[in-house]
Amino acid sequence: MPYPGNVYSDKCSARDALALISGKWVMLILPALAEGPMRNGELMRKIEGISQKVLTQTLRQLERHGLVSRFDHEEKPACVEYSLTGVADSLVSTLKALDRWAEINFPELDAARIRYDLEKDDD
Repeated sequence: MPYPGNVYSDKCSARDALALISGKWVMLILPALAEGPMRNGELMRKIEGISQKVLTQTLRQLERHGLVSRFDHEEKPACVEYSLTGVADSLVSTLKALDRWAEINFPELDAARIRYDLEKDDD
């Protein structure tokens, strides 16, 4: 059975899914949560450079779209954990592969950007 979506169609909401998962922080949060449920502070320590505001907004967005589950332990002080849903779990291997690709190829990309910028400065 063919899949129902067509990302090349402007009417297909699969584009919304691509927009969601292509965000820089989403591509880091989901693989981090693949290690197991994490609290907000754990994610902040794991993902350097993300602000509390952006982390909270991104987690809410991921929860809204069914990629992350939020579990409130209803304790004082507050104890909330985030974990992947089944659909997110099916996505993580792809995101991890993209992460590894970036880690392996960033020197070549950096060098190309520097060459390009130097050539443009000469114009």
